Amino acid sequence: MAADLALILAIDGSASVNMEYFGLIAGGTAAALRDPDIAAALISGPNRASEVALLLWSGAAEQDVLLDWTRLASPADVASFADAVDNMPRSIPAGLTAIGAALTVCENLIARLPTRPTRRIVDLAGDGRNNDGPATEPVRDRLVAAGVTINGLCVLHEEPDLRAFYQTAVIGGPSAFALTCPTYAAFADAMRQKLYRESLLVS
Repeated sequence: MAADLALILAIDGSASVNMEYFGLIAGGTAAALRDPDIAAALISGPNRASEVALLLWSGAAEQDVLLDWTRLASPADVASFADAVDNMPRSIPAGLTAIGAALTVCENLIARLPTRPTRRIVDLAGDGRNNDGPATEPVRDRLVAAGVTINGLCVLHEEPDLRAFYQTAVIGGPSAFALTCPTYAAFADAMRQKLYRESLLVS
């Protein structure tokens, strides 16, 4: 079966993300997926379906694919996936910030996609620079060479210039962009903007 979009939601679970912030991430991402325009766009392309996965990451050895590739082909599918995101567990230790390792897991996820989507996006959200594990650029470059887009959502509560790092070392590929939000209180709105911008290109 074909799909219009393959989307990995890669969520920062490092030590700088306390339990309050983690709840805002989970709830904000779920709320964005429930937005009627975003939910409709995910299932309104020529193939009427998207494939979506959820990754939680922190240190170099700490990644968990909480939701493997899930086919969204109806409003009920989108709602069910949003509910699962809303209730995602803090399943890994709150370690360092290993963006390169997280991107490697995303690379492996994309390699075993169950369909051949028109577009493939890694949607990486975090609040710090890479400080553990492999460098980001080689993995980023491999993904971009394979036609994958990496977008970023930078939470600036600890690093006001984080977007510059993402633009240099994380994002890439067709139509890549990095959005920012000042604090986790603004995460839901930022994630909604991000997913809306991405989902507009599905159809």
